[in-house]
Amino acid sequence: MNVLHVDENHPLLIDNLSHAGFKNTEAYSKTLNEVLEMVDQFEGLIIRSRFPINRDFLNRATKLKFIGRVGAGVENIDQKIAQEKGVKLFSAPIGNSNAVGEHTLGLLLSLFNKLHLGNQSIREGNWLREEHRGLELEEKTIGIIGFGTMGKSFAKKLEGFDVKRVVFHDILSINNTKNASQVSLEELQESADVLSIHTPQTPLTIGMIDEKFISKMKNNFWLLNTARGSIVKTKALVEGLRNGNILGSGLDVLEYESTSFENIFLTQQDNPDFSYLMNAKNVLLSPHVAGWTIESHRKLAKIITEKITSSFNPNNYNIK
Repeated sequence: MNVLHVDENHPLLIDNLSHAGFKNTEAYSKTLNEVLEMVDQFEGLIIRSRFPINRDFLNRATKLKFIGRVGAGVENIDQKIAQEKGVKLFSAPIGNSNAVGEHTLGLLLSLFNKLHLGNQSIREGNWLREEHRGLELEEKTIGIIGFGTMGKSFAKKLEGFDVKRVVFHDILSINNTKNASQVSLEELQESADVLSIHTPQTPLTIGMIDEKFISKMKNNFWLLNTARGSIVKTKALVEGLRNGNILGSGLDVLEYESTSFENIFLTQQDNPDFSYLMNAKNVLLSPHVAGWTIESHRKLAKIITEKITSSFNPNNYNIK
């Protein structure tokens, strides 16, 4: 089978596919139009986020049998059309779930202990101890929205802390959870001191954290988002930060990101809400890297190749 790679990934991915008998073509520098001109020659497609795989793309990919998305979300793929055409979709949420869990915890601990502020203050020649007095996780209730692989990973990371309770809300009923309790959205809003977002991007979740949602939170709370930027309405977030309903926020993702997660500074340079986040001392930002570790890079490649080879070359399991 011929496989087209439009995004660069860990070399292990191509090595394993080649070992399993697949023929690989790299198109990392080709434009979308150039890819569209050649995609009808391939049975397989490996992507991250560079191009949207929409109806037009899939109509041109007449031989396509599978798409491997090296990551967790598949919102840049028209899943309905892919299903209609019999194209299998493979993603790898487990590949970076540990990384996301650790990063989320890192954001929370940094915010609570003002680590980013203390570091900057010392570098500016100050030694301000009282100004950098922190908070402890002990006796805090942590609320998680979305309890898939990412939400579960974050909950697991909290096991070593003496938090009061970890609660989660998910549209699915999830049994046998050892480190968190499933509750209604209303109960989560009633009790949470920290709210961490771990949902996929869907029509139900886009804009979910808005003015109405924030107003229903009983406690002033801390907001973490390592999922997708579209889930949190930035204007509502900024208003919550201004009025104190939101005590601080750790954001690995922003509403303004494109589907390819490119640099957003030029497009948002005149946006007052973006400027507020850039300058707020109780906001910690990272450039969509929660799942972007050295280890997850390899894990993602390994999981995707395992899924592809087990479906299309089941006699070859020698995956590195």
